[in-house]
Amino acid sequence: MEMKDLAGKTAFVTGAASGIGLGIATALAQAGVKVMMCDIEKDALDIAISNLKQTNADVAGVIADVSLKDQLQAAADETIKRFGKVHILVNNAGVGGAGGYGQWNDAAWDWTIGVNLMSVIWGIEIFGPLIESHGEGGQIVSTASMAGLVAAVAPAYNVTKYGVVALSEGLRPELALRGIGVSVLCPGFIRTKIMESGRNLPGRYSDKIDMEAAAVQANKSEFAQMAADLINKGIDPLYVGELVREGIEEDWPYIFTDTMFESGVDERFASIKAGFDKIRDRTPRH
Repeated sequence: MEMKDLAGKTAFVTGAASGIGLGIATALAQAGVKVMMCDIEKDALDIAISNLKQTNADVAGVIADVSLKDQLQAAADETIKRFGKVHILVNNAGVGGAGGYGQWNDAAWDWTIGVNLMSVIWGIEIFGPLIESHGEGGQIVSTASMAGLVAAVAPAYNVTKYGVVALSEGLRPELALRGIGVSVLCPGFIRTKIMESGRNLPGRYSDKIDMEAAAVQANKSEFAQMAADLINKGIDPLYVGELVREGIEEDWPYIFTDTMFESGVDERFASIKAGFDKIRDRTPRH
């Protein structure tokens, strides 16, 4: 279901104080969408809202740790109280995760899965019925990553982003019958603070996840250094926001930001096909 006229619609965006979330909130606001901006980082959120209001954007903010379901529910309640209804859900909040093989622990997995995957599941669970309730249709956009199609980053990050892709793909045909489009955003290297995710580590994990040690370990990694450099020189988040706006208007199933990883996706699917080729002419035992 395409949403050609976004003016006057309402969106809820998580991780909206900076990076891709701010880019999406800005692009939607520029299209006349009312935006409830949700983030865990109060100072950054206050600044982002103040800047957008100077452009006459109809935006408001709510603080929430989206890895806690009750806080996400409270943010939804606040959105309905402020704007009356919601048409667009953008599950964007994300963290880089901590710990590679041999370094991870349960707390690092819990934090990464909570923010990157469970908040998406809960977001759809909470906001889906709210979008359905007014009968005007809507769109759900969830931020995965190219790491949701090519497992090239830290294990916990890969797992959560593959999960967001799978969830979006699986729900797309089902929610289409309910008037809700489903898109998954798979960005490449964008100019964000993803490498500084530890700044928002909740207190309940502070004595269980050593972000400094993880940073030291990451700095030893050639891939991490390359990634940090590419992120610093990365794509403008507002451009990503404009792509997402177009993706919402035209109900794109996948929203990509560039073609850098296209060959990696081709290689992955070639490997999968090669696996089928190995057993193509064999008769299964029964």
